[in-house]
Amino acid sequence: MNNYESVIILSANAPEEATVAFGEKMKELISANGELTNVEEWGRKTLAYEINKQTEGYYILFTFVANPEFIAEFERILRLDEIVLKHMVIRKDKE
Repeated sequence: MNNYESVIILSANAPEEATVAFGEKMKELISANGELTNVEEWGRKTLAYEINKQTEGYYILFTFVANPEFIAEFERILRLDEIVLKHMVIRKDKE
């Protein structure tokens, strides 16, 4: 099991219910396949550059522990969801 951080940028045009539902879905997915240690909702921020003709996004940071095999499936699910503009998953070094 490794430590991971994932920053996900959601479309700012999405309704608030969709953003909340997405966050809950990801919490359940991570908890079912590992251990969710922290969730930080950074909220709506201006993007450094336009993504899909959007200048703002809703940022969420997930910190979790999971097996490396889960990461490929996690990223696949993120790519399929239309509300996600960008995502990044990083393996953290052990402290």
